[in-house]
Amino acid sequence: MDNLGSIGVFVRVAERLGFSAVARELGVSPSAVGKAMARLEERLGVRLLHRSTRTLALTAEGKRFLERCRRILSEVEAAELEMSQASEMPHGKLRISLPRYSGLFEPVIADFMQRYPAVELDLDFSDRLVDVIGDGFDAAVRAGTLADSGLKRRRLGTFRRVLVAGPKYLETHGRPQQPADLQAHACLHYRFPSTGRLEKWPLPRTADDDLPDPPRTLICNSVEMRIHLALRGQGIACLADFMVAEHLRTGELQTILDGCTDKSGEIWVVWPASRDLSPKLRAFIDCLSAGVFG
Repeated sequence: MDNLGSIGVFVRVAERLGFSAVARELGVSPSAVGKAMARLEERLGVRLLHRSTRTLALTAEGKRFLERCRRILSEVEAAELEMSQASEMPHGKLRISLPRYSGLFEPVIADFMQRYPAVELDLDFSDRLVDVIGDGFDAAVRAGTLADSGLKRRRLGTFRRVLVAGPKYLETHGRPQQPADLQAHACLHYRFPSTGRLEKWPLPRTADDDLPDPPRTLICNSVEMRIHLALRGQGIACLADFMVAEHLRTGELQTILDGCTDKSGEIWVVWPASRDLSPKLRAFIDCLSAGVFG
């Protein structure tokens, strides 16, 4: 009998304090169980059981060994469960909250759906700060600094907020050289739908905080609209770099005041700490981690 097998037999014997009951469970003779225990004691060099014609009791060493053996078997069972879940093809419904701007996640979602067709995705794109547990979400993707909410988390990556404008706009209106120059420009602002507040631009503040806010030429709650207007030469917008990465690569948009906009942020996926990761949620989080900023 292998070491792990003999440990399992010992735990059964210690819990039932008898060879016969264990023998019936295992389909062997009581003498075979007794011999297995004798070999285990011989290998360990200690007596684990007090034997008499009518009773069986644990020695002090046997009690200590029993505690360790129970932990070992528990870890083995947990490992087997984890492996069986990992090998199971993810399936079922998965409800996820994501930021309103979907461009960052579109390729990842498409790849996930192709790889795991048995998973039913229920995606809610919103800038509202959802209650992951109370609102019934399996997970949520959030940007910025996270408070200690009792949620488990994994960082997906970092981003930088940049000021962008089209080359024709800059040719016509000039390129701002310092934050104060923005007062002479058209500025396209974002209003958070959940709070009604304007997103602050990542500009440095003076000691007396006397730098005025950029002009409010346009206010809206759409990322896509501000990108469109910036591409059409209608003004300067503040956006996360991943939202305009392709337009910056092609030269359709250019960044300005780079030395003044060094504020970065982080994107996280969070899920209830009270729940173990199901195969479907683990697969989704792994896809996000590999694909969003991969």
